[in-house]
Amino acid sequence: MRGPFVALLCLLVVVATGCGGTSQHASSVKPAAAPRPSCAYRLGWQRLANHISADVYCPGWLPGPLTSQIGGSWNNINVVSSDRSYLESFIWQDTDTPGISGLLHVILRGYPGRTTIPTCLGGIKGATPMPCFAGMNGHVSENGIRATLYTVNQDADAWHILLLWRHKGALYTVSEHLAPPLSYPRVISYLKHELAALVLIAPTHST
Repeated sequence: MRGPFVALLCLLVVVATGCGGTSQHASSVKPAAAPRPSCAYRLGWQRLANHISADVYCPGWLPGPLTSQIGGSWNNINVVSSDRSYLESFIWQDTDTPGISGLLHVILRGYPGRTTIPTCLGGIKGATPMPCFAGMNGHVSENGIRATLYTVNQDADAWHILLLWRHKGALYTVSEHLAPPLSYPRVISYLKHELAALVLIAPTHST
């Protein structure tokens, strides 16, 4: 009985070793890399970067029906100030459905050469100087960006939840309006998605 027993034991060891090798090989297979964000309307954002001679962030994703086209039907504000700071606003409002007030509003800002939070006029009469972005409420990290969440904001970002970060000596923000049909958790979810899909565009001065 010794001979057959030893043969059976050897066979079991070979089978176990073979299975172990297969498992190790399977675990070493790396998952497919997630696709990189893309800018659907790059030309407009490239022109903006060239105009201000600074990096800009093109939104690779916005909640539908919004698109990121500068000068498009949803782009209601396209402003560059004398200090080279910019504001790009994209808005949709449901005015056709009776009894429903639907609003989607996303704002992207950039402040080249500035890392401190700017000052706005707020308060009851709109005459009190105060930080444009306040109410810090944690951080969000996506797409290699660690942004600070602000919930008390002024000017065009009033009633918005806002993410703020710094890059190459400049301040950048993306904000989303907190209003139906969006709840606070949904706005946070959208902001995370927007942050993860941002595409950094450097000036080239070729357009």
